[in-house]
Amino acid sequence: MLKEERHRRILEILDTEGRVVATELSELLGVSGYTIRRDLDELAETRRLHRVHGGAVAPSSVAPTYEARQQQAVPGKIATARAAATLLQPGQVVILDGGTTALHLVDTIPPGYTGTFITHCPAVATALARHPGIEIVLIGGTLDRRAMVAVGANVIEAYRRITADVCFMGIWSVNATHGISGPYYEEVEVRRVLLGCADRIVGLASREKLGTVAPFSIGPATGLTHLATEPDVPEEMLRPFVELGIHIVSQAPRA
Repeated sequence: MLKEERHRRILEILDTEGRVVATELSELLGVSGYTIRRDLDELAETRRLHRVHGGAVAPSSVAPTYEARQQQAVPGKIATARAAATLLQPGQVVILDGGTTALHLVDTIPPGYTGTFITHCPAVATALARHPGIEIVLIGGTLDRRAMVAVGANVIEAYRRITADVCFMGIWSVNATHGISGPYYEEVEVRRVLLGCADRIVGLASREKLGTVAPFSIGPATGLTHLATEPDVPEEMLRPFVELGIHIVSQAPRA
């Protein structure tokens, strides 16, 4: 098999399963371990995968700017938000993280819903204000313009004093083996605290975020009790999370 064919097959497996194992690739493609390691190294150099011990995982494809993320994977984010909203119950205390999917979740809240929402994202708080039955607690700190959320010691201390019914956490990258991760250190520090702030922690992860890895670790994938995603994600991508005991929440898009 030519190198170009091997690279194409490796990327196909990575896209379907979210990870590849060098020893399995060697057997599947009928080449030596040395050849597979070289192939993975070459693909990593072009940023088409992220090398880890024993194989590789998909790199994050999330856009680097907030403005670009608002236009990226919009149908998947809307479907993810609709799935997550099925977990809402009247009268809950809800933590709603920042991120573009969180804004879509606000749009799915039923008219007349009552409850308390806590957020450190000014845009989310503004969107929630359209719902007269919702009490809004806005936690302030230093604004991280890359993520458009408040960060810093004040935000972390405030969340440490909160126990909510459910927390909807924005996800940049989540991998069953390598856990939840993100690109911005200060935002990651806040999300690390959020993992302990509610009975149910729901990750908002459209397809392009599943199986990927970003630079800074937030915590293990099992820090999530639920993973909300879009309905057409291949079973192979979700199986590793199901095996960890994480509940998958998805539903068909509305007509």
